[in-house]
Amino acid sequence: MLRRIVLTATASAAALFAAVPVAGASPLPFPLPLLSGADSAEELPDHLTVAVSAAGARTDGTYELECGPTGGTHPVAQAACDRLDELARERQESGKDPFAPVAEDQMCTQQMGGPATAHITGTWQGRRVDATFSRTNGCEISRWQTMEPILPNTRS
Repeated sequence: MLRRIVLTATASAAALFAAVPVAGASPLPFPLPLLSGADSAEELPDHLTVAVSAAGARTDGTYELECGPTGGTHPVAQAACDRLDELARERQESGKDPFAPVAEDQMCTQQMGGPATAHITGTWQGRRVDATFSRTNGCEISRWQTMEPILPNTRS
């Protein structure tokens, strides 16, 4: 098995260096990632900053959430990390990104779920996250609820 890996790596490297680069271009067709000791993105801990406003006095604020191991100032950190793990499994199965905005052409019910907004930034599953959430229509309400308990439950 090791011999097969070495032969494959050698053949791949030879193919990369056989191509003649364009003047001023990188000799590689794509940038290689820098590894920081972890073998894969899943091994890096998740770290998110969750800023919530207009959701209610007891839930408004900015929280740090760390998963792998669980920590930070998030009020329900373990439950939030458990939900992130569920979302990661769902993403592997469906390919759906829970941090993606609602598609512009998506038809949504015109209902108001309240003035609450949230902004989540940081790293999840080894990638950068910068997502804004609101409760301005049915699609946004559903998107918010998908992120509970990372985001607070705003239903009375």
